[in-house]
Amino acid sequence: MGVKKWGVAAAAVGLGATALTACSSDGGSGDEEQGGGGGAVRIAEVNEFTSFNNNSAAGNLDTNSKIAYLTRSSFIYVDDELNIVPDEGFGTVEVESEDPLTVTYTVNEGIEWSDGEPVDADDLMLAWAVQSGYYDDATIDPATGEVSGGTSYFTYAGDTAGLGLTELPEVGEDGRSVTLTYTEPYADYELVDLGIDLPAHVVAEGAGTTSEEMLEAFQSTPRGNADAPAEANPTIKAVADFWNTGFDVTSLPDDESLFLSSGPFIVDSWDAGESMTLVKNENYGGDREVSYDSVVVRFIGDANAQVTALRNGEVDIISPQPSADTLDTLESIETATVEQGDQFSYDHLDLNFGSEVFADPTVREAFMKIVPRQQILDSIVTPLNPEAAILDSQIFFPGQEGYDEAAGSNGSDAYAEPDIAGAQELLAGRTPTVRVLYNTENPNRVDAFTLLQQNAAEAGFVIEDLGSPDWSSLLPGGDYDASIFGWISSGVGVAGVPQIFGTGGGGNYNGYSNPEADALMDELIVTLDRDEQIALQTEIDSTLWADFYGLPLFASPGVLAYGERVTGPAYYPGQTGAVWNFWEWELS
Repeated sequence: MGVKKWGVAAAAVGLGATALTACSSDGGSGDEEQGGGGGAVRIAEVNEFTSFNNNSAAGNLDTNSKIAYLTRSSFIYVDDELNIVPDEGFGTVEVESEDPLTVTYTVNEGIEWSDGEPVDADDLMLAWAVQSGYYDDATIDPATGEVSGGTSYFTYAGDTAGLGLTELPEVGEDGRSVTLTYTEPYADYELVDLGIDLPAHVVAEGAGTTSEEMLEAFQSTPRGNADAPAEANPTIKAVADFWNTGFDVTSLPDDESLFLSSGPFIVDSWDAGESMTLVKNENYGGDREVSYDSVVVRFIGDANAQVTALRNGEVDIISPQPSADTLDTLESIETATVEQGDQFSYDHLDLNFGSEVFADPTVREAFMKIVPRQQILDSIVTPLNPEAAILDSQIFFPGQEGYDEAAGSNGSDAYAEPDIAGAQELLAGRTPTVRVLYNTENPNRVDAFTLLQQNAAEAGFVIEDLGSPDWSSLLPGGDYDASIFGWISSGVGVAGVPQIFGTGGGGNYNGYSNPEADALMDELIVTLDRDEQIALQTEIDSTLWADFYGLPLFASPGVLAYGERVTGPAYYPGQTGAVWNFWEWELS
């Protein structure tokens, strides 16, 4: 058995394409799905699949993103050393000019969706329209995070500020390229990937229009202006409405167009709550060809059940939520290779700025004072890593450049230990009720909630348990006062900061809004100098703590284990997890 330790890389944390992390459902056992006469690589995933659109706010879940990674081509990927690697088998990205920044994306000739339709400029324009927010003219109510005027078209989970700096793209005469011109430099332009989205011809049909009419609407509609909102463009609105919800599923659709593929694999079958089988996409024309026949994804929420499945030869690759017992058991499996490391993932407690109880900042401060962060860490992480420490930044991870300075100056030291007396003084006899949302099928979140509840009662808070296995679908709705969940990132870039903390950001589920912080984030995304980026992020971090945003809890440990049937997997700390290099796997 091989055991490899992983240290956190010193890179700027970016959550530009984040996915929520949690255990949500237990899978069954058995090895009946072989999908190709024994040529199947079988992997376990914690969360059930919910949507073929992993870029929407509702579909932004880790399992959805991993299935998309297996079934969608893209211009780039990030490797295990956090290098941005071009996928020239799909297309090319060429910087035409640095002043103004002008970039052309070209899909290779012959690249097709699995139904035979070409991947072309229509698909790139749809991805740009989604990711730029170009047509939005909505005004966001900072108190509720809701649209109070104008139109917000696409419910994109990422941040639109970066591509929002671009002018209307120029479509190439070849019909396979678009050229983006930025009005200002964009710090994360190398991470912009217009290849990962949905097939434009399917979205257009679902919206009751055609690709040609959709492209015409994109090209003829001016940039949205929140100061002078216009009547919503009916074509773009219909396209956005279908994009937002048309790919959310609870079982495999009869309409095969809803799960087309441009990547090496395509979904073949799905037994909800149990497993999903992906087979080779016969129309794939890129460079990431695989030597095995299929991938079977087993949905197994319980870490011990994942370990048992690996031991019994029912799965080949697992990445369970680790515990000391989990690791001990894995290391006893002589045929398993185990690799450990920190993840670009963290658990946190967020306070809902749209809730009535937390409208008063003194109540937010009092609630933060009662959170037993060290006790939560000791219960969940310390048994795995005795050197683990409380996470003291909302922006940086321990070991990253900028973390020590931010943690030492942002005010986090006031919440190192619970201060029940201080909370009682702030409450001044009040007994606020706080409704807490979390995932009841994730033992780490259950432990954190239980410890929080005990302290809250002592200080005078009344805790209402809103724990649910369907927490991820409830998160965007905001019908709670506090939430406990996790973010996982790619580990590169800065666009994730406004995505989560900016007013109206795609991942800003708790409705946080501060004009000063927004101004700093606007500056951040156009700042190219690394030292200046760190300084801006440090200032944003301090602002979040001063506003009593909530509390980071701990950076998550990770583990990868795989059996002797497969070679090639390698530990990866980012959001694509074990599947990051699936084309390098081999079956023995």
